[in-house]
Parts: sequence; C-alpha cells; structure tokens
Amino acid sequence: MKKQILVAPLNWGLGHAARCIPIIKALIMEGFMPVIASDGVALTLLQKEFPNLLSIELPSYNVTYAKNGKHLKIKLLKDSPKLLKAINAEKQAVKSILEHHDIAGIISDNRLGVRSKKVPSVFITHQLHVLSGSTTWLSTKIHQNIIKKFDACWVPDMEGAINLSGKLGHATSIEIPTKYIGPLSRFTKTDSEIKNDLMVLISGPEPQRTFLEETLLRELKDYTGKVIFVKGIMENEQTIQVNEHMSVYNFMTSSLLEKSINESTLIISRSGYTTVMDLAKLNKKAFFIPTPGQFEQEYLAKRLSKKNLVPSCKQDDFTLKKLDEIPAYNGLKSFDFEVDYKDLFSLF
Repeated sequence: MKKQILVAPLNWGLGHAARCIPIIKALIMEGFMPVIASDGVALTLLQKEFPNLLSIELPSYNVTYAKNGKHLKIKLLKDSPKLLKAINAEKQAVKSILEHHDIAGIISDNRLGVRSKKVPSVFITHQLHVLSGSTTWLSTKIHQNIIKKFDACWVPDMEGAINLSGKLGHATSIEIPTKYIGPLSRFTKTDSEIKNDLMVLISGPEPQRTFLEETLLRELKDYTGKVIFVKGIMENEQTIQVNEHMSVYNFMTSSLLEKSINESTLIISRSGYTTVMDLAKLNKKAFFIPTPGQFEQEYLAKRLSKKNLVPSCKQDDFTLKKLDEIPAYNGLKSFDFEVDYKDLFSLF
C-alpha cells in the first residue's frame, strides 16, 4: 500500500492550489498517494488537474475583500471570529479524515488548522513575515506561533540574498525546522512561437477580482494587438468568448495556461507570489496590479519595480498607456534550482 499524504491548500484565489500541483505530482513520482483537501475554487482546480485522486471538501474560511482596499484590515479583523470558527471546524475535519483514511502525513499550504500530532505535518508558506502595516509585528508573531505547531515549514523560495519573496520569506529567526525548497511552479518554459501580444491573468477573492476584470476589459477595448483574457472563475465547463482581437476564458487548466503564457509576449496580472514564481519560471515580461489593501502583493510589486524587473501601478491608476513602461524593465527570470523531493518527503 502506498502511503497517503493529505495535501490541503488554502482557498484564497487560485495561487495556493496552483503551487501545490508540482508538490502533488512529485508525491506521485516518489510513490506516495496524495489525497486532496480544500474548498471552493482551489478544490475545483485540483479536482480538474487530478480527477483520479481522492478529494475531500474542507470547511470554508469564507474570506472576501473589502470593496475599498483601505478597509481590508478592518474587515479581516471583523471577520476574525468567523475565521477562528473555520479553523476549529478544520481541525475537526482533519480528525475525522485521519479516523477514516490511513493518512501518513499532512502538507498544509497556509491552512492554519490542517495538522495533527498523530502524523508529520508540514506548513508551506512564503510569509514568515506577514505584512499588515503598523501591525506587522503582531500579524507576524501570530503567524509564526501557528507555524510552530507544525513539524516543519517549507518556504518556496531561495534562501540566499537573490530570491523572489524578499523580507516576506526570510526571517532572522524562527523556532521550527525550515527548508527553502526553491520557487514552485507547475509550468515549464518552451520555445513556442509567440501568438498573443498580451495575456491577462486574474484570480483572487471577490469583489476585487471583478473590479479588476471590469477595469481591464474597459481599457483593453482600444488595444490593437491580440489578447488572451483569463478571468480565473472556476466553473464546471470552460467557456470562451471571441471578438475581433480578444479571446476571453472563464478559466484554463494548467496545460492550456502553460501553453498560452509561453505563446504571449506580455502578461498583466496581480502580483500574487504564485504568479511571480510562474512568470519567473517562464522568463516573462509583465505588468502587475496588486490587490488593493493586500500588503503582501503591494510589497512584491514595489520590490520588483525597484529591482527594474516588472512595472506596476495601483488598480485605480491603470490605463492602457501604462503598458508603454514595460520595455524599460528586464522581466522575470527563472532560478536554476532542483528540489530534492526524496529528501523533502523523507519526513513521511
């Protein structure tokens, strides 16, 4: 019997689920049997990617963003009792899963309650520092106290000075065995013929996902090149709307997404960390529009702009003219890093 490993990404847009795809594939290659556990669009994405694997629905955090980004922190504070309730429900769900399935280990990507003292439990995060403005010291302390309850922490980045996450993924000290496992991406770079001038990738919690979609569709009406527009809405069936110069998809599975990004000259997207890792792997030039009020994305966008890699702007400031800045930036580049999955999974 193959050892079963529970893989549970947070449902906060598609990023956490997407970066678990290479982990799930590696588990299969190393002779393990992954069991998927999540909720919402994250679960739907992984079910579409791995239709033959057992999948389990976990309690939802029900996290939504404030309509005004400035109010996000207040909204998250108001939602904290609901979040704590969800984490407790998550713990009960894990207890039940372990009673009904022969689970040998747990890999949680930012799901705070998915762990057990009965089996080795790993926490994946690129946020050893959790930025929250004036309360960063508090949010970081709370997060690190949660991470300490796991057996190990895996950071999807490089350990040294040359890295993607900056201060987010690099703490001066943390009281838990921590491994830097290199940037995680489900994609492979190919020397494809360029077919699209621009590709738009959107995901993330509502209502900000919809606000960005509306802004970009309005601005891109006057764009003359060929555009692929992916809304990041996971539905049962893939839909495509084609007009003169733009093809609009509700979602794409990994193989088509990989092909389309490889075939596109420029990418417009959020500056979520998974997107940064994917575009670095594919050596792409991009323009970032961070989610309003999300300190992590705002930090990554500013950091990459300062390093002359990717230009960015606030959501309300975006116009088609902003794309003229892209040629002056170098774009993202991949790291030559091979993960030793045999060593990584030896914990189980």
